[in-house]
Amino acid sequence: MRRDGRHGRFAATGICGLAALLALGLAIAGPLRAAPLVADLSKHLVAITTGFAGTDVLLFGAIDEPGDVVVIVWGPPQEVVMHRKSNIAGIWVNTAAMTFDRVPSFYSVASSRTLDEVASDVVLSRLEIGVERLNLPLPPAKASPNIARNWRDALIRNKQRLGHYGKEVGQVIFLGESLFRTLVEFPANVPTGTYQIEVYLLRDGRVVSAQTTPLIVGKIGVEAEVFDFAHNYSALYGLIAILVALVAGWLAHVAFRRH
Repeated sequence: MRRDGRHGRFAATGICGLAALLALGLAIAGPLRAAPLVADLSKHLVAITTGFAGTDVLLFGAIDEPGDVVVIVWGPPQEVVMHRKSNIAGIWVNTAAMTFDRVPSFYSVASSRTLDEVASDVVLSRLEIGVERLNLPLPPAKASPNIARNWRDALIRNKQRLGHYGKEVGQVIFLGESLFRTLVEFPANVPTGTYQIEVYLLRDGRVVSAQTTPLIVGKIGVEAEVFDFAHNYSALYGLIAILVALVAGWLAHVAFRRH
């Protein structure tokens, strides 16, 4: 958990998560046999407002019998254009570009054990568990497969640098044999859109149950209005931005002249 002054939020999340875990535990232990896997989120909306500095979302759940749990967080797909810079006559300029379609804008994995203990590489690759197993489509015949793969690796490194792809596998923690929890961390620059959170229950290296839960990450308030205006009326927004910059420059000039 990150401890950056948001203790109140962590306390509230912990209490709500504990209550939900207890409820799930009672459901599993009840007279009617529950599903092999039940999971939910502490909240289904991440609201980006002024001063948003990142947040954590608690995923909790229960299983009917012992097994391994793996959680994958997928951000909405996007087109990504990668550029390569070269030093020409002492100036760094873009000399090559590669476009990737339908790239997950966000990706992270958490597991109750190390991935090689959970399942074989065949199963992990089929489910795209682990950033190295992401099935990112290689660009069309613009470059040889080896060169295209180098661009792909650069894309992943860039996403990790931004904090949009996890560098390490997170931890799914079990409370007893049935209840589990994990924290999904979102940085301050988290992409907006509809996320899909997949939860897998595996036994003996095989998937026995799976569940997908949506999560909305969106701007609200003034940020949302400015964002929508900038995208719907880009030309007018650009003109207003130029006018504001000119007025600000003129006011600064007047203020300095008075001094």
